[in-house]
Amino acid sequence: MPYDAADPRSALTAPAAAPAATDYSGMSYAEFSELPPTLVEPGRAEWIARAQNLVLALATVDGDTDLGERDEPEEHIAIAVDPGVSLVVEAGGERVEAPGERLVIVPPGRSRITASGSGRVLRLVRSTASDLVAQSVNAEDYASPHHNVPPFAAWPEPVGGYRIRVYDLTVPTLPGSPFRLYRCTTFMVNWIAPQDGPRDPAKLSPHHHDDFEQCSLVLEGEYVHHIRWPWTTDRTVWREDEHHLTPAPSLAVIPPPSQHTSEAVGEGRNRLVDIFSPPRLDFSRMPDWVLNAEDYPMPAGAEA
Repeated sequence: MPYDAADPRSALTAPAAAPAATDYSGMSYAEFSELPPTLVEPGRAEWIARAQNLVLALATVDGDTDLGERDEPEEHIAIAVDPGVSLVVEAGGERVEAPGERLVIVPPGRSRITASGSGRVLRLVRSTASDLVAQSVNAEDYASPHHNVPPFAAWPEPVGGYRIRVYDLTVPTLPGSPFRLYRCTTFMVNWIAPQDGPRDPAKLSPHHHDDFEQCSLVLEGEYVHHIRWPWTTDRTVWREDEHHLTPAPSLAVIPPPSQHTSEAVGEGRNRLVDIFSPPRLDFSRMPDWVLNAEDYPMPAGAEA
């Protein structure tokens, strides 16, 4: 992968070769800034979009709001994005308060989340949540399963069993990188530090993934997603390059095995978060990269 030598990702071990792709799925964009909210409830407006394995809900909160009760068969995530918004999570007989800028992993089973204050709340749920799938603004993009994404398989149960877990999103980033990585049994979140001003166009990082989608959520500023698909022997499946401008807030779901890089172009603060489901194995294999790795083991035999 053509990473700059100073980029910690240049040390990633190349994954085992996946079967050569013979067909591709296209990009899926959910440009929330151009769309009315999917839901408007007391104290919040919320936009919902999906990828192959997950559903994402981004809410703007003003005051007190009940995000509702869910009964999920797998772990899901709630994030108090901004310092001015806080969460109360009830699940498995626990009641936990989480201040702003915290990531909360919610155990399987019945749960309820309420939010208060002013700011944004991000929720990540598996795409088995049929009610949220149906409300997704890009649902038509997934009328058929996307190519080159294998069936979902959850990662092992956390150390000590399932419970509410809260992680601080303001801790230092990975040395030499803007990354902060967290994982659970169902997701990996890369809570990337904001960037002031445009990215240096001479220092982009085009790369590809053989067999998983990357969900890039723009929270502030503007990004151009540069996308290129490899040619196959079948010209009828070739796709044109894309250079798509996405202002905040917006979601871009990047399909495998497209080559891609995201370029911050806003003059002010630019902020993007990457989400994967299930967790990325290559990132997980890097020592000390995943900040909560001690809580969440990798699949058996995956450490090598």
